[in-house]
Amino acid sequence: MEQFLAYPLRDIPYVAITLIIAFTLHELAHAWVAYKFGDSTAKNQGRLTLNPISHLDPIGTLLIFIAGFGWARPVPVNRFFFKNPRLAGVCVSLAGPLSNFVLATFALGLWYWLIGNGYTVPESLLAFLNIFIGLNMLLFIFNLIPLPPLDGYRVIADLVPNDWRAKMTSIENYGGLIFLILVITPLSQYTISPILNTLLPAIMENLSAFFYTLFVRS
Repeated sequence: MEQFLAYPLRDIPYVAITLIIAFTLHELAHAWVAYKFGDSTAKNQGRLTLNPISHLDPIGTLLIFIAGFGWARPVPVNRFFFKNPRLAGVCVSLAGPLSNFVLATFALGLWYWLIGNGYTVPESLLAFLNIFIGLNMLLFIFNLIPLPPLDGYRVIADLVPNDWRAKMTSIENYGGLIFLILVITPLSQYTISPILNTLLPAIMENLSAFFYTLFVRS
């Protein structure tokens, strides 16, 4: 069975807990920021909640375990209710990935705080923190890639001139197909993978150096 999974069986519980937290807070962040900007669509559909059932997509969650990537249920957003649609759109789109960055950063800081204070940390907790940090940071970077239907694409769409936005909208119907081709085919080695393999280690190295200086070296 393990050969069909993206993670070792011993790590599956840690991955499951991480996904429940990461996906739930990611989508809740989208819904909360949209609500603060005047759009209650997500709130009215029960998405302004910490209940994971409201946010998890069964297929998207399952694919994380099998293929190493997946998705949650997108939060509905109605730009009509925004007084400043561009600003609100950018903030709503960025809220999800930033929630994952905050989770990863908090967990990494906790890791170094425990080490710096001389606590004996169980191997199981270290294994969980390692997966929690890695997956949340991966979700942060991955979702900022400017491809539909990812959040990074939504940010770009709200920043470009209106005539560009209209042209971009015309390709959104094919966005899901383009996304899958770039992720699950060998093309990922030349598109998605270089981005992740460059940014993820760089961010982790800098954050680790910061927390090491703050909690261990001090």
